[in-house]
Amino acid sequence: MQIELLKEEEVALLRNLIGESEKIVLCCHQNPDGDAIGSCLALGEYLKQQGKTPLIAVPDAYPDFLQWMPESQTIVRYDKHKEIVEDAMTNAELVFCLDFNNADRLGNDMSALLTASAAKKVMIDHHPEPNIDTVLCISHPDMSSTCELLFRVIWQLGGFEAMTKKEAIQIYCGMMTDTGGFTFNSSRPEIFFIISQLLTKGFDKDKIYRNVFNNYSDWRMRLMGYVLYQKLRVFHDYHASYFTISRQDIKRFHFIKGDAEGLVNLPLQIKGMRLSISLREDTEKENLIWVSLRSVGNFPCNTIAEKYFNGGGHMNASGGRLYCSLEEAEKIVMKAITQQPTANSQQQ
Repeated sequence: MQIELLKEEEVALLRNLIGESEKIVLCCHQNPDGDAIGSCLALGEYLKQQGKTPLIAVPDAYPDFLQWMPESQTIVRYDKHKEIVEDAMTNAELVFCLDFNNADRLGNDMSALLTASAAKKVMIDHHPEPNIDTVLCISHPDMSSTCELLFRVIWQLGGFEAMTKKEAIQIYCGMMTDTGGFTFNSSRPEIFFIISQLLTKGFDKDKIYRNVFNNYSDWRMRLMGYVLYQKLRVFHDYHASYFTISRQDIKRFHFIKGDAEGLVNLPLQIKGMRLSISLREDTEKENLIWVSLRSVGNFPCNTIAEKYFNGGGHMNASGGRLYCSLEEAEKIVMKAITQQPTANSQQQ
């Protein structure tokens, strides 16, 4: 099956960039998810096999349910170790930008570091409209995940035979999390060919699923029940819903990083729903609301994220942020929902 994406000259360029660089930094977006962490760790493993010692730098904390991933203890958080990351980025010869398309996705301070770095930059990403000054931009929004892209890149570099079990786990986990356990954006046969190849490395894919999706606290379960019963607002005429998680809710349910993961998908189980939006107050900053959007079929939630929530993303999975109170954010959500076609208008 054809899974190659890069032209021969791009493969040669990437191989040369890696070969001639000693100081290499791998970075991903703020609030890293499984695809961001998985792609950083897997590329880190590949580079180690090439005799390199890359630094993996992430802007801030990643979910508790990803702490089990092999080599996750090597990740350096910028918000905890600024001097280490600043020194590495300043002196880097090569920087890999993984799972983000714009420097702003790193957050203000780390974004400025990346922009100011004189290092050559390589992007491997699947978000639309890449906007980073790179010597090599591997951008394919039609791919399921950055980890899928990375597998294809490593395959073309001739690195599959030497791929370790740890590396395969990291790539599989990223692909799995970015497709909701292969329930969306995962209908292309090449994806399952890649999975079949990864499984030859001898890991237990069912255990990875349990580690990610069955690894929450009892408080997360209580939060889920509370949100669905008390906070969910459903608008059948618009095939849409939204819910809020306030700072008070966060304190009440002993919220930890990752506890809101996947909650925005649940309302899409309601018959006829095509759009789900969640609003969550930041745990520390006043008037900062994190917005997550999910949709089904051909309904583009990314256009809503761009228009109303200072964000963007994929057609069926997007995010954004608002700089206002939760009450004001709800008004914006209502405006976004009520400007969508109603059930009656669609039938006309």
